[in-house]
Amino acid sequence: MSGHFTQSDFVPLNLAILTVSDSRTEETDKSGDTLRTMATKAGHNVVEKCIVPDDVYQMRAVVSRWIADSNVHVVVSTGGTGITGRDSTPEAMLPLFDKEIEGFGELYRTVSLEEIGASTIQSRCVSGLANGTLIFCLPGSTGACRTGWSKILEAQLDIRTRPCNFAQMFPRLLEE
Repeated sequence: MSGHFTQSDFVPLNLAILTVSDSRTEETDKSGDTLRTMATKAGHNVVEKCIVPDDVYQMRAVVSRWIADSNVHVVVSTGGTGITGRDSTPEAMLPLFDKEIEGFGELYRTVSLEEIGASTIQSRCVSGLANGTLIFCLPGSTGACRTGWSKILEAQLDIRTRPCNFAQMFPRLLEE
């Protein structure tokens, strides 16, 4: 095994958090605040947090800026993953991905099943890699954000997680 898989000290990553909502403000954005709190508590740096309406082009504009910034390692979004007419986060993000991480949505729905039952089928969580930046799109509820962070992201963004994790892939995500 090569040396980058043997890291034993925590390595903080720089995260950007995107809340997708037509109605939330900084004062009412409990999901985005929950993600920021959990990421910070885990030792990561939240370098930016933004709220945008459920508009494909506004989402892409913000995330495109973040994936062009080498200081942003991970983008976590909340909201817009349902099936109503205004829910368009997957449609906004999928064209930006260089590689989709198909297992993320599958795993999210599996762990969410324990909490909300079959209603988890309405969660269109997606994840991918864009310009060396990991992007994870979670549903908009605070509970969904807690589930996604505590059951998947916290461990996968911790370089100490074995047998493997996303954090150990930096800076190799841009290799040809």
